[in-house]
Amino acid sequence: MTKEAGILLPIFSLPNKYGIGSFGKSAYKFVDFLKECRQKYWQVLPLNPTIYGDSPYQSPSAFAGNPYFVDIDMLIEEKILDKEYAKGFERKDERIDYGYLFESRHFLLRKAFEKFDINNIKYKKFKAENSYWLDDYALFMSIKEYRSNMPWSEWKEEEKYRKDISKLRREYLGSIEFWCFVQYEFYKQFAKLKRYANKKGIEIIGDMPIYVAYDSVDVWAKPENYLLDSELKPYLVAGVPPDLFSEEGQLWGNPIYNWDKMKKQSFSWWMKRLECAYKLYDIIRIDHFRAFESYYVVDGDAKTAKEGKWCKGVGMAFFKKLDEAIPNAKIIAEDLGIITNKVRALLKKTGYPGMKVLQFAFGDKNSSYLPKNIKDGNCIVYAGTHDNMTTPQWLEEISEEEMAFFKKVCKPFKGEDLTHCMIRTAMSTSGDRVIIGMADYLGLKEEGRINAPSTMGENWTWRMKDKYNTKELREYIKELTSYREK
Repeated sequence: MTKEAGILLPIFSLPNKYGIGSFGKSAYKFVDFLKECRQKYWQVLPLNPTIYGDSPYQSPSAFAGNPYFVDIDMLIEEKILDKEYAKGFERKDERIDYGYLFESRHFLLRKAFEKFDINNIKYKKFKAENSYWLDDYALFMSIKEYRSNMPWSEWKEEEKYRKDISKLRREYLGSIEFWCFVQYEFYKQFAKLKRYANKKGIEIIGDMPIYVAYDSVDVWAKPENYLLDSELKPYLVAGVPPDLFSEEGQLWGNPIYNWDKMKKQSFSWWMKRLECAYKLYDIIRIDHFRAFESYYVVDGDAKTAKEGKWCKGVGMAFFKKLDEAIPNAKIIAEDLGIITNKVRALLKKTGYPGMKVLQFAFGDKNSSYLPKNIKDGNCIVYAGTHDNMTTPQWLEEISEEEMAFFKKVCKPFKGEDLTHCMIRTAMSTSGDRVIIGMADYLGLKEEGRINAPSTMGENWTWRMKDKYNTKELREYIKELTSYREK
């Protein structure tokens, strides 16, 4: 494979006058920027809706798109939203205010829905083609909204247990149409953006969380796919044991799949999920890939992830079915964390590229992430991921011993900025592709960090300033990218 490079930037971080990034003009300008900087990939985070905690890895749907990303100006151009009305929703906040968006954005989208023609042929076609997930999602969100966003596990018994689904659909018909409309606009707008990117030679790398949230339509609509008790509560939940990010481990709380049942059904739910995702992305990074070999579970009532156990995963059976359902699917395996020889063997069997993160390299002189140990080109090299500090912040906070080792390995030029040195080193490795976070190129420290695992606060709120696209920055990125060709 030709050595290529790309940039990681979440959609929500794009500049936008309505408080959060979207699929509008700023997204197209960023695609142009990538092209000008000789990049081949734009990596984004999951595009699913967010709920409590605002994490794109905890979503009410594994299929639906985030309503916040629907571009307001495009709705104005579509003549279903009044420009003056929308103006009242403009925001100048430096960080994303999810509380404000939660309270206000649906009002704006409902205003657009009032003028939308639900007899539109393309809209009807979209609903028909996506009914396998859209029908349940629209009903779920309708009930959830009516129930003041209470978790589905606290709904009335007939709603919680889906006792008369036809009756529920009749009761919530008007609201159901609204949620279908939002998804229609989401998929329509992103498809247009993706076509534009692909014409420019840019591929979109998407991100698929391995687990779904308990308070999701996925669990509500198909509880048999998960390990739940008679009251539909998870008796085992997902997490990871203590690691670099947390001394108590990470208690994610997601319900565990009933893998035995899914296997008997030829993983049909997963195949549909992936087929839907490939409408959005050219390449999919599967989060927490190691769980396909073995996954960590803790008791459903646990307060930390310290005490748990590893369970055998489904292994190659899943990926053989994937090859049948979606031949030549482009996958990136997120093989970080506690990686065993069995996980490495599974990754090798699949043939998928794994990930090498340079920030993990300099605390261990035998680390597999050291540039000299990245010998297999079938991998994606990162300076850091969305869960890491930005490189400028990391360089400021590492120990003296790590800094000395970093300089010994990376050999900064005389007077070279150390962030430049780190990116140059990544670009110089033998990995097929290198992905660098946009905040690294902008030289941002803590203010540019996307997520700090196991913490609450400023996660998922970074917004890039509008005037990022300077000649100086473009030349800087092109100069660093040139190391891919040496």
